[in-house]
Amino acid sequence: MASLLGYVVNGALAGLLYALIAMSFVIIYRSARVFNFAQGEIVVVGAFVVWTFMSVLDFPWWVSVPLALGASLLLGLFIERLILRPLVGEELFAFVMVTIGLLIFIRGVVLVAWGPEVRFFPAVLPLAAIKVGPLVLDRALVLGGAATLVLAAITSWFFNRTQAGLEMTAVAENHQIALSLGISVKRSIAIAWGVSGVLSTLAAIIFLNGKGMTFLASDIGFAALPVALLAGLESIGGVVLGGLIVGIAVGLAAYFLDPIFQGGVASVFPFVIMVIILLIRPSGLFGWKTIERI
Repeated sequence: MASLLGYVVNGALAGLLYALIAMSFVIIYRSARVFNFAQGEIVVVGAFVVWTFMSVLDFPWWVSVPLALGASLLLGLFIERLILRPLVGEELFAFVMVTIGLLIFIRGVVLVAWGPEVRFFPAVLPLAAIKVGPLVLDRALVLGGAATLVLAAITSWFFNRTQAGLEMTAVAENHQIALSLGISVKRSIAIAWGVSGVLSTLAAIIFLNGKGMTFLASDIGFAALPVALLAGLESIGGVVLGGLIVGIAVGLAAYFLDPIFQGGVASVFPFVIMVIILLIRPSGLFGWKTIERI
């Protein structure tokens, strides 16, 4: 029983961390009404920037992390300003194709800049496990789960209680109408991309803490996709619940199904959940019931 509980709790904590990345999908979607296929690559860039500051330049973590977060903010603003801003008012399909192209471009840049070798990501957070009775918990996952809950609360308040957040939601509804109401579409989308970059780097720091990484760490973003689609691409609170659902489901699959099928079930289980939800409720559990064909 203690072993099962450990799988469930650690699965829930991992799910919260995937929710942190899923929040970056949601923030962009709620402001630009576009799904960012390059989000995983932005996670990788943030991770390698932290690695460069700490392992190459030998900066302490308390200098490296703020610098990396600032660089991620600037990267988000750079992408919005030079690549996406010219598309304001265009059809959704144009945004989708640009983000796919951005994915390929950033992956190429990462390969040229840092190469395909495995790098050891420095331990920014303590590696010692936390023991709670019979449970052994990953300290980074515990801290990451707590950070996700706090950031989700702040982000939800921002979108629902501040003028800037409400303007970003209005921009997502219709760029042209928002412009006619005097709302700065460019500023709203820029804020979304900047904040999304920061959240991606935070997730990279927690996920990769003390582990090896390559350019394929972008799969972290892909793994967060089921959480975002399960919750719905407009709901911050729904992303947290979606992360818990997916995380616990993965934990249960690892405990019950992996031994039967000799492993591998837990890794694909989130995508099984995603497909089922998309078939039953394409807008997700908490998303707005609007579907736009591209």
